[in-house]
Amino acid sequence: MKFVVDESAGDAVATELRQLGHDALSIHATTPGIDDPPILDIAVAEDRIVVTNDKDFGELVYRSGLPHVGVILFRLDDERAANRVRMMKKVLQSCGDKLKNNFIVASERKIRIRRP
Repeated sequence: MKFVVDESAGDAVATELRQLGHDALSIHATTPGIDDPPILDIAVAEDRIVVTNDKDFGELVYRSGLPHVGVILFRLDDERAANRVRMMKKVLQSCGDKLKNNFIVASERKIRIRRP
């Protein structure tokens, strides 16, 4: 799968995705400081799923109606990199076949799949 990892999700998540054999573009490494709408544009143009901690992506997708290929939003109590990596693996294991074109909200307690 192809992902674009927002700065808020961190390079550790992008690195782990690559180690798992995925194509992961790190915003921190390529275009730090870029606004959120252009990240969605990149994701759509390159058929990538956005990985983020930023709630603004929910606003962009649901209120503004911007197109997306899929979004994984982490809502974590423990924001350390190791926990974000652990949660990314958990999301891939539990709903890897449902990531495309859905909005996934992942917390330590629950993973919700919101369909468009």
